[in-house]
Amino acid sequence: MTERSAIPGGPRILAVANQKGGVGKTTTAINLGTALAAVGEKVMIFDLDPQGNASTGLGVDRASRRLTSYDVMMLGGSLRESIVQTIVPGLSIVPGDVNLSGAEIELASTPRRAFRLKDAFHEYFSANIGEYSYVLIDCPPSLNVLTVNAMAASDAVLVPLQCEFFALEGLTQLLRTVELVKGSLNPSLEIQGVVLTMHDKRNNLSDQVASDVRSHFGDKVYDTMIPRNVRVSEAPSFGKPAILYDYNCSGSQAYIKLAREIIQRERALRAA
Repeated sequence: MTERSAIPGGPRILAVANQKGGVGKTTTAINLGTALAAVGEKVMIFDLDPQGNASTGLGVDRASRRLTSYDVMMLGGSLRESIVQTIVPGLSIVPGDVNLSGAEIELASTPRRAFRLKDAFHEYFSANIGEYSYVLIDCPPSLNVLTVNAMAASDAVLVPLQCEFFALEGLTQLLRTVELVKGSLNPSLEIQGVVLTMHDKRNNLSDQVASDVRSHFGDKVYDTMIPRNVRVSEAPSFGKPAILYDYNCSGSQAYIKLAREIIQRERALRAA
């Protein structure tokens, strides 16, 4: 049986990453986390994006972010004390912080600069076995020291990829970064899967892009595609994941389906 986590008995840690902005990365982290929690998983989102949009989208206002991912990453702050329970039962978040934007400079001469997050996770989850089954790290839209930390701390990378003309642009660089991290920092790192987002069934180009991505990545691409959906776009402005904002909309139902697909693949992985 394959161990699903690098930390014995720990959660499956997934870096939700794509250096291209506007691909639905944060939306995927929020709604996938919510969907996993809705089917009984205990989930933490670690908001590593200086914009802090995952935190805002889950109703965690800036005034209540007493301790943040910046404190954990840069100041050695307590991970336990930074965890905030969201409005979704079973879903917690470590809020993001604009101060993370200076991480590249602040960590320039710091020992183990690429392992700051890994060390924090290992200390916490080794002492709190079984508390969470999944951790989703919402990475910034760049391949900087924060994203490298996320990959060094993760079991796998989940890649949201929009069904638009330039979908594959920059993906080669992301995959090269994954390979570099795997070769020098985290030998067990893998691509968990590719999630096709912003699919528009009325647009032939969306189907063509989806077909091209599947021909490149095969079964690494999830069967579930996330449609372009107004209700999903509206939800963050109300501080709610789409699944709470409008459970029956096509976007919400797609994320629930994606969560089930991920869980099925995880079970197959553990049984291998």
